[in-house]
Amino acid sequence: MDARVERGATPALQPERVREAATALTEHFRETPAFQSPLLSDLLGADVFVKCEFMSPIGSFKARGALYALLRAKERGPLAGAVTSSTGNHGQGVAYAARLLGVPAYIFLPRDPNPEKRAMIERLGASVGIDGDDIDEAKDVARSFAADGHLTFVDDGECDDVIYGAGTVGLELSRQAGRFDYCFVPMGSGTLASGVGMAFQLAGDSTRVIAVQSSEAPAMVESYHARRPVDRPIRTLAEGLACRVPPQLALSGLLSFVDGAIATSDQQLLSCMGLLLRSAHLLVEPAGAAALAGAMAMKQAIAGTRVALVLTGANTTADMIQRALSVEVGSGTP
Repeated sequence: MDARVERGATPALQPERVREAATALTEHFRETPAFQSPLLSDLLGADVFVKCEFMSPIGSFKARGALYALLRAKERGPLAGAVTSSTGNHGQGVAYAARLLGVPAYIFLPRDPNPEKRAMIERLGASVGIDGDDIDEAKDVARSFAADGHLTFVDDGECDDVIYGAGTVGLELSRQAGRFDYCFVPMGSGTLASGVGMAFQLAGDSTRVIAVQSSEAPAMVESYHARRPVDRPIRTLAEGLACRVPPQLALSGLLSFVDGAIATSDQQLLSCMGLLLRSAHLLVEPAGAAALAGAMAMKQAIAGTRVALVLTGANTTADMIQRALSVEVGSGTP
């Protein structure tokens, strides 16, 4: 399967800014581990490395973009507080960044949020509001709140600094493990995949970046292939991959710096989550297992190549872990 789509014209996003973000974040974050996995290599018939982004202060990569965005906002003027909408991990990132900078944070979650992620946001000292049926409805409320209070809104998808901060994952990976033929990246709003694609270009690597989303929330995948925004409903259990209304900036980044976008079923996400826990002793949430699910879907295409899997987050529940362990490996069925 060849997932490449011809790359678009030069976008508003500037790859060199990823290096600036890496410099700015150096004093705040240690590099997350990247290592070769013999078991996953045998499974996929490729030389497989994992980038452990779940090994961070908030259990996901989201603190990178959130902190860089707030550092940049602080450079531009007084920072009175931070506001965002989130299904959980981006909210934790903004809450963590605001705590580091000593300002209040207000996080708006859609109804019925992941309880573990909500609890972590509150433990980080942020105020939580619950509003809207999905992430995009929560975003409308959050934007209005930020405007009324003259606070900084940190948009996961339309903020270039968030994308540059996320892209530091790719720079680290390239420095730690060298060149890859493929890199599979989970995709919700598309910020991480866009940023990683920019980072590989900046490093002079020809790595093919493949973004992976749930087929139960396929807005960004369909938008990528249509080369225009396509709204789609959200039904996925992997809230970290949820996006109903495609952000224009992140989509432009995907079209310019990413080589393919594929969708995988929720059951396959659960299967791969269980596989990572049983076989590689790595605990991730369903969204964090999307990279492996994408690689499994392209197993024939990647055979014999050098492959990176970005494991993005581990903020899951005990119930979800039990569900993942009950799914037969590779079948996508219980």
